[in-house]
Amino acid sequence: MDNKLILALDQGTTSSRAILFNRNGSIVGVSQKTFEQIFPKPGWVEHNPSEIYSSQISVAAEAVAQQGITTQQIAAIGITNQRETTIVWDRETGEPVYNAIVWQDRRTSRYCDDLKSAGHTDMIKRKTGLVIDAYFSATKLKWILDNVNGARAKAEAGKLCFGTVDTWLVWKLTRGKTFITDVSNASRTMLFNIHTMEWDKELLALFDIPESLLPEVKDSSDIYGETSTTLFSSKIPIAGIAGDQQAALFGQLCIKPGMIKNTYGTGCFLLMNTGNKAVYSRNNLLTTIGWRINGETTYALEGSVFVGGAAIQWVRDGIKAVKTADGINQLAETVEDNGGVYFVPALTGLGAPYWNQYARGAIFGITRGTTDAHIARAALEGIAFQVCDIAKAMEADAN
Repeated sequence: MDNKLILALDQGTTSSRAILFNRNGSIVGVSQKTFEQIFPKPGWVEHNPSEIYSSQISVAAEAVAQQGITTQQIAAIGITNQRETTIVWDRETGEPVYNAIVWQDRRTSRYCDDLKSAGHTDMIKRKTGLVIDAYFSATKLKWILDNVNGARAKAEAGKLCFGTVDTWLVWKLTRGKTFITDVSNASRTMLFNIHTMEWDKELLALFDIPESLLPEVKDSSDIYGETSTTLFSSKIPIAGIAGDQQAALFGQLCIKPGMIKNTYGTGCFLLMNTGNKAVYSRNNLLTTIGWRINGETTYALEGSVFVGGAAIQWVRDGIKAVKTADGINQLAETVEDNGGVYFVPALTGLGAPYWNQYARGAIFGITRGTTDAHIARAALEGIAFQVCDIAKAMEADAN
């Protein structure tokens, strides 16, 4: 048993990654692969669910092959994933009925306005810890049921499944035998009551979501099932699931109340462990579930910045100022300061503490002397300014 490894599947917004860990927690193998970002309309962001799975399974195979080991040497698989991203598939065929609607997607902003106008803000926050925003899964799921031909009829007949990315991966890895999620992912759907630990019937009625669509909610550490794919020559237990930001909170050992981490990825996410108490923010942060282990729930306070590394991607791919993401650092360092240029990276709206679904990116202060280096530096500073905003909000809540 001492030489067995843990295979971690890290399914992110822009790439899938697989990491092999030994018993000491050291990385012994890693593989990563990017996949296509789909932008059908302004403010819409989608992924192909089949590519999410195929990219994840290919890096898992590569990480194992690179080490020259057999799958019998893998003790268990753990999954962490981009949260809120919504996938609906046919229960019988396993085929998605629509692309995955990504957490950054803004198409349901108007519907969110209607929910606020109808006076649902306090009820939703009390039950879920969340603000009403297109960020979360509930409105995305409703959009699929209302806009994909035949989807609602199939859902009401019990023929469809909904899941966040963790649920989709487990379903695929077990060939449809296991239909589950964990509490950390469930808490990001805007359908889960973080106090009763159940799918909330009042919320399901509000969003018109049939309960048969929803996966069973489990602890973050459990034996959920075993792999049944041809990729693995032996059956491997799937034994841990957590949304990526909660996984980072745990992984960085913020296991005591008051401990805080900030993660810089596609977005930036500042989380504080609040122990067994669901703390509600006075400064527009989110109350969420960190994890549940052996039936004991740990809560967290979260500040969500939608665009972090995504701004660097835009500088690379959108205006093509650099050829690689790393190149932005060298470019920014060629100027002493930002030259009076400020970049607001609201490319998919603004998250905490503003929660402005309609905000869009802007660059201010451009003069004839402005260069691509000034814009690159302003983009990096824009990320820092956003993190400063949520850090100040969390500090105010702590006081």
